[in-house]
Amino acid sequence: MTKSTLLRSSSLALALSALLPSAVSAQPADSPPVAEKSDNLDDIIVTAQRRSQSAQDVGVALSVLTGDELAKRGVTNVNQLQFQTPSLEVVPAFGGGQPQFRLRGVGFEDYATNNTPTVGVYVDEVAYPVPVMTQGALFDVDRVEVLRGPQGTLYGRNTTGGAINFITRKPTDRLSAGIDAEYGSFNLFKAEGHISGPISDTLKFRLSGVTEQGGAFQHNRVTGDSLGDANRLFGRALLEWTPSAGVDVTLNLHGGRDHSEQTGLYLFQPFQTSGYGVGSGPIIPADPQTGKQTGWGLSPSFAALAGYSADAKPERRNDSIGGSLTAAVDLGSAVRLTSITAYDHLKRRELADWDASSSHESDVFWGSKIDVFSQELRLSSLGDTRLGWVGGVYYSHQKLGEQFLTDFSQSLGFVTDTSYRQTADSISGFGQLNFKLTDVVSLVGGLRYEHETRKLRDFRTAINGTPTFTNGNRDATLDEVSGKAGIEIRPASGLLLYANASRGVKSGGFTVYNSPNANQIDAFKPEILYAYEVGFKADVARSVRINGSAFYYDYRDQQVLGVVINPQRGAIGRIVNAPKSEIYGGELEVEIVPVPRLHFTQSIGYKFGRYRDFFDVDAASVHVDPGSGLYVGNTIDKSGQRLPIANWSYQGSISYAFPIGDRYSLETQADYSFRDNLPSFLGSTFDLPDRWLANATITFRPNNGNWWVGAYGRNIFGEKYDLTRNYFLPNAKVAAPGRPASFGGRVGFNF
Repeated sequence: MTKSTLLRSSSLALALSALLPSAVSAQPADSPPVAEKSDNLDDIIVTAQRRSQSAQDVGVALSVLTGDELAKRGVTNVNQLQFQTPSLEVVPAFGGGQPQFRLRGVGFEDYATNNTPTVGVYVDEVAYPVPVMTQGALFDVDRVEVLRGPQGTLYGRNTTGGAINFITRKPTDRLSAGIDAEYGSFNLFKAEGHISGPISDTLKFRLSGVTEQGGAFQHNRVTGDSLGDANRLFGRALLEWTPSAGVDVTLNLHGGRDHSEQTGLYLFQPFQTSGYGVGSGPIIPADPQTGKQTGWGLSPSFAALAGYSADAKPERRNDSIGGSLTAAVDLGSAVRLTSITAYDHLKRRELADWDASSSHESDVFWGSKIDVFSQELRLSSLGDTRLGWVGGVYYSHQKLGEQFLTDFSQSLGFVTDTSYRQTADSISGFGQLNFKLTDVVSLVGGLRYEHETRKLRDFRTAINGTPTFTNGNRDATLDEVSGKAGIEIRPASGLLLYANASRGVKSGGFTVYNSPNANQIDAFKPEILYAYEVGFKADVARSVRINGSAFYYDYRDQQVLGVVINPQRGAIGRIVNAPKSEIYGGELEVEIVPVPRLHFTQSIGYKFGRYRDFFDVDAASVHVDPGSGLYVGNTIDKSGQRLPIANWSYQGSISYAFPIGDRYSLETQADYSFRDNLPSFLGSTFDLPDRWLANATITFRPNNGNWWVGAYGRNIFGEKYDLTRNYFLPNAKVAAPGRPASFGGRVGFNF
């Protein structure tokens, strides 16, 4: 760590100590009032392995956050989880709506919409296989489970990095309602509410929703206009029907809209504008690292082409709707049949300014329509039997239509218009067994076979209206077996030792950026990950819990951004496959309740990766061979070079419930995280420096009442940090800033 980092960490520790008698948190809207907390650790029940288990009894690396913890820490979307769990990073491409997930260093650099992520995101067991679909608001959540390592023998989708499962709150047996509202810095207002209860003896309902408004912290460096106001509204309706014992049917209808302004990029180095056709344009100085300054502007012709007015701000107009029907029926006393039918639709319109200025050098528009239908059928054993098992089949159909416009009129002299259609059909069979060899030793085995067909159709990049090539159809197929073998040992009460070996698979796909080259859209291959992991979970005492894991990943055909040579056209940027690479590391998580009402959590993760066999094209060496008249170039041996992943992650929390007489409590909470330097494949100029973040909340409530009031601070030390750094052309270096320090108040009621 740097000297400044050590100084900040010392200041953080002192500040957290000072917060104990006066710091904070609020319960979710329908949680019971909290009086005294016991000196025991909570036994959290999870469904990470498709059955209800204590998290301490699951032989995989798993982190769990409750909905209450998410609310305390201001986590409102999946991206913010990167500061709450070890070894997770979520980078928004160019600061926009396309997330790039990395878990234990397994990630995928791609700002396009069409390819699958390395980390699967699920909401109530329904997969969201298109990354941009994961960007809705999180609300009315019971818990989130983050699983590290390949998943596939228990899940509908197959992933190499891991899975993030969101489980929403369910209908209640008694009528209840609640609201939780907050107002804070930059005029940010958020309100979340629900109503839940029985309709009849067999039918229950739950309605919930959230709205978020305001919050703009940026302004135009020239005009002073603000940018970044939120305008989000999401809702969910649940119906739970239990017509008889052993039969459960849940209908989930959900939808929402995000008509927010974008968070703008800022210039972290001076920008020499191009002034195409008239020499160089003016130089725009670098913006302060606070990220509060930005710039934007559309040419009238590009605005008309994208369907906006010329004075439009960078914004998104995304609308989503979907539903799922989950039915579970007990077939006798030993077997359960579960069916999950789901459909989700997203209409996406996003306008962004990647040159962060009024110069028309890289203004972009995304217009997408995404439809995903899935059907899962599975059988599973019931009860705590010697042989536990689950098996099923999964089908998914994805349909994507997209247009991507870029205005290069002042840098290159043209506008590009890229459009395409893509479908992906996947069918798979999966299963897993858990056999208790003795009361101490259990064996685990799982297998999965998947067939997938991806079809890219009518891909077209037009420059100033003229298509560059016409053969825009490509196909990619996947026929792969993945699996898992493991052992679990329980030598004593409260102690689990486990070891797993697994094979994970990620689909291949297509590089669909602006390009005049037909070779760019040729398919890249699936990637394979052989994962080896050992770990332990130990409840050392009623008030002390320690979990740890170590892993080694043997990566084959890793999908990375690289360069290929077209003999007629030269260097082409494209996603390619690195034949061999490796990642290793581990995590340690500690939870302590030293005295009643005082709760500590600490976790740390380490990972390191390097290429073992990878020859990439040296783009700078590509030239025309005088003899043949064809483009040729040299290769770079990247074997032994480190992968662009962060090494260290650390996070912790401390909470204390301070009694005020016999009737009231003052609940205090603080959480903090450190993220190591995140290297960029673009070079050290674009690395994300290490950063510390800290949040705190304080809540006052009656021990037996139905209301609470409180205050919060997020990024309380005002850390200046970036979420991503990139460039659209070599002379414009831009970054997406994280939110500055913000403070506010909360109030909540239960009815």
